Amino acid sequence: MGDLIRIHRVRAGLTQRDASEKLLVSESLMGAYERAERIPSLDFLGAADQVFEACGALKACVELMDEEKYPPKYVDWVRLQRLARVISAYEMMVIPGLLQTEAYARALYASRVPAYTEEEVARHVAARLERQAVLTRTPPPRIGFVMEESALERILGGPEVLKDQLRHLLECMRTMSHLTFQVMPTRRHMHAGLHGPMQLMSTEEGRNLIFEEGHGGGTLISKPDRVSDLFDLFGILRAQALTPWESAELIKEKAAQL
Repeated sequence: MGDLIRIHRVRAGLTQRDASEKLLVSESLMGAYERAERIPSLDFLGAADQVFEACGALKACVELMDEEKYPPKYVDWVRLQRLARVISAYEMMVIPGLLQTEAYARALYASRVPAYTEEEVARHVAARLERQAVLTRTPPPRIGFVMEESALERILGGPEVLKDQLRHLLECMRTMSHLTFQVMPTRRHMHAGLHGPMQLMSTEEGRNLIFEEGHGGGTLISKPDRVSDLFDLFGILRAQALTPWESAELIKEKAAQL
C-alpha cells in the first residue's frame, strides 16, 4: 500500500510536502504512509485517489486496509455496517464504540491486558473513530443502543475523560434524530440481556445479522431462527430499559457528579 501511494504521488509530479499540503496531513504522516509505518484512513485514500488522479487504484485498497485494521472475524461486520439500514447494540461494560470520544477510546485500548504498544493503541483508536462516519452519512441509519448504567460510572481515563464522554453522549442524543439511546438501570436486577453484549444490524437488502463478542473473539450470526430470537430479545431489552428522556436525565446527573 505504501509503495502504491508513493508511485501515484510521483506520477502526479508531487513531492511529499506538496502532497501533504493538498491532502491536509502532516509531511511526517505522509512519509509514514509511504513507508508502511501507519495505516491510511479511508478518507485519506479517497482524497489521495483524486489528488493523484489514480483512477480508483487507491480507493480499491479500502478492503485491504480493513483487513489490517480489524480482527478477521470483525472485518465483514465493519464493511456491512457502513451501509446498514439499522444498527443496534446492547453494551454492558463501556460506552458503545460508535459514540466514544477519542480520549475515551484511547483510555480503553491503553487498559488492554496484555498491553498494546503506543503505536497499536493509536492504530486501534484511529480505526474506531473512522467507523463513526456511519453516524453522519446520508441517508443515516436508524441507530438504537441499550447500555448498562454501571458503564456510565466507570472512570475510564479519569474523571475529566468520562465527563467529556458523557457530555458527548448527550450531544449525540440531542442532535441525532436517528439515534435512540437507553440506559438499563442497575436497580433492574433481572433483565433479558444478562447473558452478554451483542450487536445487531439490518442490511440494505433486508438481511438481519448479529455479532456476539467474547474474550476469545466474536461470532457473526446469520442463521434466521437464532437471529430472530436475538432481535426479539433486544426488543425486550428496550422495553425494560429507561426511556430515552429518562436516560438523558440520568446521564446529566452522572456528568454533574464528576
